[in-house]
Amino acid sequence: MNNIVLVHGGFVDGSGWEGVYRTLKKNGYNVSIVQNPTLSLADDVTVTKRTLASQDGPVILVGHSYGGAVITEAGNDPKVVGLVYITAFAPDKGESVATLIKDPPPGAPVPPILPPRDGYLFLDRAKFRASFAADVDAEKAAFMADSQVPWGVEALAGVISEPAWKAKPSWYMIATDDKTTR
Repeated sequence: MNNIVLVHGGFVDGSGWEGVYRTLKKNGYNVSIVQNPTLSLADDVTVTKRTLASQDGPVILVGHSYGGAVITEAGNDPKVVGLVYITAFAPDKGESVATLIKDPPPGAPVPPILPPRDGYLFLDRAKFRASFAADVDAEKAAFMADSQVPWGVEALAGVISEPAWKAKPSWYMIATDDKTTR
């Protein structure tokens, strides 16, 4: 199995996977990166399934942050043989990212999300690096803050119908110093 499909999270696009992409390609994998619009979970699942359909065999589906919700739903596709969650949301049936972040436990990292504007969320640019890109050099983090992708409120509210992780092999990476995702 040589196919790996990478799914990004909210506020960013697939270019954030560049380092992972290069490493996987050097190791002989066929790597595709989904460019989800992050407008709604349904739209993102559709775009991800379109990428899955273009693969020539079994796929490992990888999601970061909000991308975890996307792979939880899209992972039911028959080409997907395993799921990898990278500090990602892994909602259960009937859950959404919104329900998972509604009541954070005391001391949990809370991203500096600004109030919605026209149905979209943005991170506070002044707090972007500290909360979202703490290990990225200042110049690149500033670029990321200024080029962040609007994240649709509807995407956070998208409810999982059947979590793929219940039926398919799944792995989860926890980043102990992550300042945004739990």
